[in-house]
Amino acid sequence: MDDKPQRLHVVLFPAMAPGHMIPALDIAKLFATNNVKTTIITTPLNAPFFTKALQPMIDVEIIPFPSKESGIPEGIESGDQISSNELFKKFFEATELLQESLEQVMEKYKPNCLVADMIYPFATDVAAKFNVPRLVFHGGNYFAFCVGHALMKYEPQKDVTCDDEEFVVPNLPHEIRLTRTQLVADVKELGMEEWMKIFGRAMEVEERSYGIIVNSFLELEPEYVDYYTKVMGKRAWHIGPVSLCNREKEAKFQRGKDSSIGEHECLKWLNSKKPNSVVYVCFGSMAEVSTLQLQEIARGLEASEQDFIWVVRRSNNGEGEKNEEWLPHEFEKKMEGKGLIIRGWAPQMLILDHEAIGAFVTHCGWNSTLEGISCGVPMVTWPVFAEQFYNEKLVTQVLKTGVGVGAKKWSRVAENVKSEDIKKAVTKIMVGEEALEIRSRAKKMKELARKAVEAGGSSYCDMNSLIQELSS
Repeated sequence: MDDKPQRLHVVLFPAMAPGHMIPALDIAKLFATNNVKTTIITTPLNAPFFTKALQPMIDVEIIPFPSKESGIPEGIESGDQISSNELFKKFFEATELLQESLEQVMEKYKPNCLVADMIYPFATDVAAKFNVPRLVFHGGNYFAFCVGHALMKYEPQKDVTCDDEEFVVPNLPHEIRLTRTQLVADVKELGMEEWMKIFGRAMEVEERSYGIIVNSFLELEPEYVDYYTKVMGKRAWHIGPVSLCNREKEAKFQRGKDSSIGEHECLKWLNSKKPNSVVYVCFGSMAEVSTLQLQEIARGLEASEQDFIWVVRRSNNGEGEKNEEWLPHEFEKKMEGKGLIIRGWAPQMLILDHEAIGAFVTHCGWNSTLEGISCGVPMVTWPVFAEQFYNEKLVTQVLKTGVGVGAKKWSRVAENVKSEDIKKAVTKIMVGEEALEIRSRAKKMKELARKAVEAGGSSYCDMNSLIQELSS
């Protein structure tokens, strides 16, 4: 008889969007380095995302994407490929059709635990069917969970007379002010009904799940870890920043999709710059940026007189790749040597971790925000949608490691910020006394982030205790 204890086996089922798949792969790597067998479930077109950076002890299980059943054109399997509200609705409907495939994978592997993204509410029932714990992964942080909880419970947004009047979010450890325009605006107008239905169900189901995994660390938001576990009474393990499991240059370069710029070319450009002298501008994989707004950014960057790397998604201007006319006349030629424009996917961790980077203009998606924090980079915050306005408050009001650009309205498309405001925010974070103070706080956060994931650190210990609990 074989008495050898079975190795712990965890199955990960991330949402199909780069902002969820990237941290899921990092979490898989963390499990694997702790001698846990890990399987990632994904669909055919998303598989290369995982397979190109695979390690021993991580498997990828490919399930079919229900294109036909949900009426989605062939070739679309990820949230960042979707531009219309109608397609978004179909995409969320498609995710609901994956339950049977998930059950087949669970039947095949009989794992000890299922870590599934919040957008799969059915995962809790599937885990229960196979008698294993289901852990939820949101891709967010404690602060945003707490703000969301307080808004749902106390509804302070109902007590103001107009949309742009500020209100205080009650009962939080800090005084956090928001306006109604920074919350999910008109659910119907944004084609968000489907998402809100899933979100509502996910919240209900979360109560029945085993707990959640959070890509954050204790020293970043201690009061909110407390609030989440004690006031809201939830079980959670913070194991971040998970991006720090990528230590080698090559691992940083390979994260996410294939880069539009070579590693050598990118580093050569950065190596030619002084420390803290370059502004990095990137809006992540999902935010759209209007043509007019791209032109304002170009003018603002030029006026700031700072060196910059600017990542522009190919279909960013909502008019597809055919429109390359958004750049002000001769801009690229004029900025040669001073500005580097990357069209498409950029090796963000490699760039942020370079000593030449002095600031990060970000949409405040949580992955980008936390990558900026763990690289000690001050931020110019420009939230667009999702919980990004909450993340902005964490950076500007709680951590005080960034300044806002003045974005005021929740929308799928970034617009309405003038070049003068961009210039002002960039200058404020790069030049002068206040910039030095912000930089000093940002560098301290970097040290705390690195310590958290090292042996004996808060995230290291939480990861260990989670694995021990699952093993028992």
